[in-house]
Formats: sequence, C-alpha cells, structure tokens
Amino acid sequence: MVIDIADVWKTYRMGTQEVHALRGCSLGIEAGEYVAIMGPSGSGKSTLMNVIGCLDVPTSGTYRLDGRDVGRLTDDQLAEVRNSQIGFVFQTFNLLPRQDCLQNVELPLVYAGVGRAERKARAAEALTRVGLGDRMDHKPNELSGGQRQRVAVARALVNRPAILLADEPTGNLDSVTSDEIMRLFEQLYRQGNTLIVVTHEDDIADHARRVVRLRDGAVESDTAVVSPRLGALTEAELEAAEAAA
Repeated sequence: MVIDIADVWKTYRMGTQEVHALRGCSLGIEAGEYVAIMGPSGSGKSTLMNVIGCLDVPTSGTYRLDGRDVGRLTDDQLAEVRNSQIGFVFQTFNLLPRQDCLQNVELPLVYAGVGRAERKARAAEALTRVGLGDRMDHKPNELSGGQRQRVAVARALVNRPAILLADEPTGNLDSVTSDEIMRLFEQLYRQGNTLIVVTHEDDIADHARRVVRLRDGAVESDTAVVSPRLGALTEAELEAAEAAA
C-alpha cells in the first residue's frame, strides 16, 4: 500500500480555540489507483491533501507513505520526499513566466541536484509524454490554458514520483480544456501512475475509479466508480486526443 493513513487527527490552534480539521481520518490507497477526494467546504479535503503531500504532518495518528512513517521525518526529509515521491499539480499553474517549457519542467531536477544534460533529457521526455514535444522552447504566455496545465503535469512527472497529487486541476479551465486534461490523466493512469485528484466537481470525480467523500474531517464514504467517464476510451482515441492537443 503506497498510502496508509490510520486514525489521523490534524488540529490547529487559533488563539485559545482548537480547530480539528481532520478527526480520526483513515484511508488506504494502493499503487496504481485513480482516486478522487471530494467534500464540502470545511470537510478537511485540503488538509488531507496537505498531509498526503507531506506539506503538513498529523497531530496524531499515523501516515505511512510507501512504508515510511511521515510523522517521524525531519523537515529536510519531508522536503526530499516531496521532491522525489510526490508530483503536485495545482489549479494555478505556477509556471515561471520568463522561463520556457523545458526550463519550467527542469526545475524539480535542479533542486534534486541532477546534472544539466540529464535534466534536459528528462524534461524533454516528460513534455513529450504529455503531448508538448513541439512546444519545449515556448514560454507560458505563448501557450493555451490547457497547454500550460500540461506543462505543470510534465513538471510533476519529471522526478518519476510514486504519486501524482492534483488539487482542483481544472478549476481555471473551460469545459473543453478540462476534458482535455482529464483525458491526459486517464492516459497517465493507464500507464500505471497513482493519481489522487482533489475536487469539488462531480464531473471531474467521475473520471476516477474510486471516490472518497469527506465530511467533518473524516471519511464519510468510499466507493468504486462503476462506469468512469473515460473508461470506454481506446488507446487510439487517447492518442488522437493527445495529438489534437
């Protein structure tokens, strides 16, 4: 099991009050799953995302990521885990405007101390993988919204992480471009990636194979998606969608 969360509480102190963002949350995710995490505002989904992504640690309970107890890691170890094992895709693309696509995708490898030649080769491979092999020297303002999000996905993939964690990845995109990005996620899932998408939109969650709903800081339901929206797409259709993008 790549993610094993057991009875996790996350408590924040605000003045004299304690706010329990997670209340005994338990969740297990196997390698290669495609999971959507949903819930109303205040349900704890953002806090759970931060815990899964090692951006925060539990107040109590245990979180094991690929067998490692995250709560026992130092800040430096947590930073290393974030850079090597987790790829992040956010609603705001967070691209550097003065850098081209290749340089943006290279950035995590710079932090990891990877040599220049290998950085460029791996960044080019990641961009090709998301269908932007012919846009490597373009800057973000020369790309569409969907293409910019594809660059963000390539950057998340470049370190070959165990988990791709996406927080409202289509929130700034129109419906057509959102579908393009979800088709890309479908392709990544079929290639064996572990995908976790945090969303409040049912039509985005419908692309996953499993939907976890939170309420009041705990798991309210955990159900398989019987007929995912892209489940019937053939590999040829996926390749055609990538080529069109």
